[in-house]
Parts: sequence; C-alpha cells; structure tokens
Amino acid sequence: MLAKRIIPCLDVKGGRVVKGTNFQGLRDLADPVDMARFYNDSGADELVFYDITASAEGRNLFTDILRRVASQIFIPLTVGGGIRTLEDFDRVLKCGADKVSVNSGAIADPSLVAAAAKKYGDQCVVLSMDVKRVEGRFRLFAKGGREDTGIDAMDWAERCVGDGAGEIVLNSIDTDGVKTGFDLEMLDALAARVKVPIIASGGAGNMEHFARLFTHPGIDAGLAASIFHTRQVDIRELKRFLRDRGVEMRL
Repeated sequence: MLAKRIIPCLDVKGGRVVKGTNFQGLRDLADPVDMARFYNDSGADELVFYDITASAEGRNLFTDILRRVASQIFIPLTVGGGIRTLEDFDRVLKCGADKVSVNSGAIADPSLVAAAAKKYGDQCVVLSMDVKRVEGRFRLFAKGGREDTGIDAMDWAERCVGDGAGEIVLNSIDTDGVKTGFDLEMLDALAARVKVPIIASGGAGNMEHFARLFTHPGIDAGLAASIFHTRQVDIRELKRFLRDRGVEMRL
C-alpha cells in the first residue's frame, strides 16, 4: 500500500503567504521562505507553492521568491500560478520546482497539458482545478476562482488526464477555508472518473477530517493551509494520529 501524503500549501500574494475563505477575504500570514523552511523540518511530505494572483494579473510567477523557497527545502515542490506556456514550465523547473501545476493556463490553451507531458513527463504535470457547485453541477473556475468557465469539471479532468496530466489537485471553492471537512462528494465524483493520484484541497479543520478523507478510495493526499500555518494541527502529530487509525504514513 502506498503511503498517503500530507501537503501544506503556500498561497502567495505580493510576496507574502495569505489565506482566505471561499477564495475571498485574503489576510496576510507569513514570509513564504520562513514557512517553507518550517514545513521542511516539520514532516511534510511535499510542499505546494501557488502565486495566486499571477493568472488574474496576467503576469509571470515570482521566480525570485520561488528560488529562495526551493533553496530551503528537501521535499518535493509543486509550483503553480501564471503557467501559460512551455517556457513557464521551463522557468519554474529551473528555479527548483519538481512538479508544475497548471490551471487557468490550460483552460486558455488546452494543448498545454499534452505538450508539457510530452516534454517533461506525466509525473511533472499537475492539473489544479478550482471547482464550485453551480446549478447542481461541478463547474470549473479560472483565474483564482474568479471566473466561471462553464466547463464541467469532471469532463475537464478526464480530458486532461487523457492528455497526460499525472496528478490532480482538486480545490473545492465551496469548502475552502471553512474547516468543516474535505468535499468528499466532489472527491468521490472525481475518483470515479480518473485513475491518477488525487490531492484533496479545501475544508480541513482537524485531524479527524484527514482520517475520514483517507477512507475514500482514490484519494492519495490531503492538502491544507490555515490549520498548518496557525499551528492548529502539527503535521507529525497528524501523521501519528493517522497511522494509529490504520492509514499508511511516512513518519
């Protein structure tokens, strides 16, 4: 059995780590370099770095901060935000990323996933999806959750996996920052459609939420931000808690 992964996420805006609720009301929390160092030493399996306003602002990702973050950690680093071309992939990989997350850029240019998978390998291409319920359907949103694309999220996931996306981060806008638990209905719907690793994002509020998450087949990792940033949940304690519940973990 493969070990499940615990992944903290750094949402970076203006060079600072921020966090909000339902993708709104962002508040300043910390320096991303200090926080990356903390997570490297705290037992995190991987780290995700999102430049959350790069796509909406139509600019490239902050590579100077990314280089500093990458220099502080020895765990896999996934980076996203403003990834629109193969040159963007190349740039962030050269800055120290292990995997590149695409969201709005792939929506704007659906050929990007296939081209990146061909050049860098499926394992490098992470499809990040911001999804919200609209009229009873799971709808794909772009530009940091600001824009309803009208695209069915599950159809989109299936298409991108077919094109070579090796992993999916499912960000539930409905549960983001609410701390009432992961969006298990949405995650189950995705797991029924794709056979690549799924990282659940949005809604974690306590250790029990992770235990419940990992009873659902097809979910490989739990991603969270605020509960780790505020030290509400300690990653090593969480891993011991999960192991005691029968979940395979790397300690």
